[in-house]
Amino acid sequence: MNYTPRLKEKYRKEIVSNLQDRFSYKSPMQVPRLLKICVNQGVGDAVSDKKMIEYAITEMSNITGQKAVPTRSKKDISNFKLRKDVAIGVRVTLRHDVMYEFLDRLVSLALPRIRDFKGINNKGFDGRGNYTLGVTEQIIFPEIDIDKVNKITGMDITFVTSAETDDEAFHLLKEFGIPFKTN
Repeated sequence: MNYTPRLKEKYRKEIVSNLQDRFSYKSPMQVPRLLKICVNQGVGDAVSDKKMIEYAITEMSNITGQKAVPTRSKKDISNFKLRKDVAIGVRVTLRHDVMYEFLDRLVSLALPRIRDFKGINNKGFDGRGNYTLGVTEQIIFPEIDIDKVNKITGMDITFVTSAETDDEAFHLLKEFGIPFKTN
């Protein structure tokens, strides 16, 4: 049995032709694609409590379906009681099928669970075709058991695309079903 994620199939069958018509690309290879999704979570309390990193790694691994790795501090900062090489966050980089599965769960399950959700702000583009989205609570993901959460933390989700401009990236992500706000 050969399994292909739903959004990967949708990209091949619909999105490529839609974007090729919209931006008049000569070849389907010019159409921008989603290269990777980076999920990052800062755990500031981990300086005083080492178990916080373990909880964050477990939660992030459950959410993304891939093992999370801790991020470490690069230098000492005395005001924050921070030492060099102390774990202060967790991150995951998703590619290929795992990336499409995560995007599907994010769009269809997690984002609609945000309280008073009216769409995602379209000001998170960086000028080079990448988009970063901030999520304030990790409990919007169905993989998280609310009873086992010891602290509600947010995370940043970055969509890295091969698009040259923000407009191309915006339309690519919109085709994938990301609900941007309409002004």
